[in-house]
Amino acid sequence: MKHAICDNATHEYVELINFALCIICQYSIIILKTKCKVTMKKLSLLLLLFASLLVSCGTDNDVAKVDNPFDPSSELVDSVLRNKIVVISDLHLGNDLAYSENVKHLSRLTQFLNEVRASSTIKELVIAGDMFDEWYIPTRTNTYDNKSQGDFILKTVAANKAIFDVLNGIISDKKIKVTYIPGNHDMGFTPASIDLAMPGVNQARDKERNSLGTYYPDNYPEIAIEHGHRYDFFCNLTPNEADPDVKGTTFAPGYFFARIAANSFVNPIAIENRTRVPDVKLINKNDSEQVYKYTYYKLWKQVLDSVIYVNDNFDDKIITTNVDNFTKAYSINDILPYNDANGNIQMKMYNGLFTQEYWHNRMVDNGANVATYIKAAIIGSLKTQYIDDQSYVQYFNCPDTQNIRVVVFGHTHIPKMMTSINQCDLPCVYANTGTWEDRKSRIKSNVIDQDSINMNFVVITPNKTNHKILNIKLYKYLYRAHSVLDSKDVYLYKLAEHYGIDYEHSCISFLKSVA
Repeated sequence: MKHAICDNATHEYVELINFALCIICQYSIIILKTKCKVTMKKLSLLLLLFASLLVSCGTDNDVAKVDNPFDPSSELVDSVLRNKIVVISDLHLGNDLAYSENVKHLSRLTQFLNEVRASSTIKELVIAGDMFDEWYIPTRTNTYDNKSQGDFILKTVAANKAIFDVLNGIISDKKIKVTYIPGNHDMGFTPASIDLAMPGVNQARDKERNSLGTYYPDNYPEIAIEHGHRYDFFCNLTPNEADPDVKGTTFAPGYFFARIAANSFVNPIAIENRTRVPDVKLINKNDSEQVYKYTYYKLWKQVLDSVIYVNDNFDDKIITTNVDNFTKAYSINDILPYNDANGNIQMKMYNGLFTQEYWHNRMVDNGANVATYIKAAIIGSLKTQYIDDQSYVQYFNCPDTQNIRVVVFGHTHIPKMMTSINQCDLPCVYANTGTWEDRKSRIKSNVIDQDSINMNFVVITPNKTNHKILNIKLYKYLYRAHSVLDSKDVYLYKLAEHYGIDYEHSCISFLKSVA
């Protein structure tokens, strides 16, 4: 008999077959000992059952076989229900595949999106930021090449044609809602430019600030999805604080970090040939602003000495932008702190960022629910845990957002799931969607198994019988298989159900009393 295990049901069939074999073995022993005719009949029935299992899973023409991992056979027994919310982020689709962060994964991303399109169970696809990339561009490249932002977007679409063909097909099918949320690498794109790439896409942008967005899926105000960069010192909005000579800039220091990083991989050098970061000393340890600037300097020194090292002359005006009102060419030293004649730490750009008062105002400008401490924000920007923890700080532990029970971020590029308890003692789930960017190496001869790296996504599925029970799964698209990294359930009950008391006069009253 030809044996072929059904796609997407392998585990279940193997378990059934093993169970049948165990029963058959047990009854065979009984037969040998008792030679009972009744037992012989039972054994015959078991053998027929076992044969049917093999047949049902052993033919290529089996109608029950499901090719799409989003539609397991168990879900097709009953009426098909579109209820899944699929969340991906950090695709980093570049303008030029010669240096883009996503090249090796494009074919897999196309396959994945085709699976989404063909699914009968997906309700919505959410792209949670950094879909496009206006930041990861080599330093000497003029971002728009003296053309418009629209031209840049259309060139990005052309460079990633297969991706946008599928995405726009999903949108035009009108079966699956497609939602786009801006991240930091695409925060400068206008809604009109995004529409050029994906006509009809739903754009989730904050009303007060177009460059940021938090999305609450239809009928689920308990779910909050955003990119996560609004809490990042290096990556959130910095209104008019970048270049003192130019008004209207919003891009944070992370923009220049990305430009230098791109250059370091396009023109790789041996680490011993890197340009050394000039020494900066902290003279006044009692001045908090000086301390924060020194902390910022130490982070730049760390990354330029060991992570994105280059051999450029730091005084050369090599960073050409012409985006976000950056109208000049900039040097690396324009970004770095230095000691002035009096020994104080100063900066040519972003000099006014380093007070608690300004950080508080900056967090307000970025629409954060809770203003954090600047020192923790500076240090935490290079630690993914800090960003992940903002799910608790900004949502689960915040009186203004006590109804939020599920939070999804991207941004960190590290897939993750965490559980916590909110102020009302209700369980909550946080998930990070990771990234689809390639793993890069400065050594061109290195062989990297890109099919085993990154390519993460999150699926939120309401229970069929009780839509207030949500399953959140974190996946890796491993060799095209949907490999589950973690899975959590959350029950969206209110406090009245949890404690058997009046919700309106319990949690809300308590939160108001401590606010």
